Amino acid sequence: MIYKTENLTTASIGYALDAANLRHQAIASNIANVNTVGYVPQQVSFARQMEQMQTMFEQSASSDTVDFSHMKLQLEPMLNAQGAPAKVELDAEVAAMAQNAVHYQALVKGLSRHYAILASAMTDGKK
Repeated sequence: MIYKTENLTTASIGYALDAANLRHQAIASNIANVNTVGYVPQQVSFARQMEQMQTMFEQSASSDTVDFSHMKLQLEPMLNAQGAPAKVELDAEVAAMAQNAVHYQALVKGLSRHYAILASAMTDGKK
């Protein structure tokens, strides 16, 4: 059970880091193309990611490993209520980038702490 929890934690944080990286790329692309005529802004759907993870957890409930490698993170077009491409708002995109950067840093810190706990458990067992 402990092995499965450790594997799940590592895989989940890794997947969240991949999602934050893709989100950062989408936001950067949106900012770079703020004045480009015909550009369709992109986003990463958090709700779709959570649905994929929920399905993944339910399917792996009986196994000892969790594999997120077949889950695909995808960019989606940002559309307005009429289904047309949304207008890129520079201030909103810059704020989203700052928020995503903080989120990414928190994930890296969490993963670092997780590995520190594992390292501590391994070294204390040798004393």
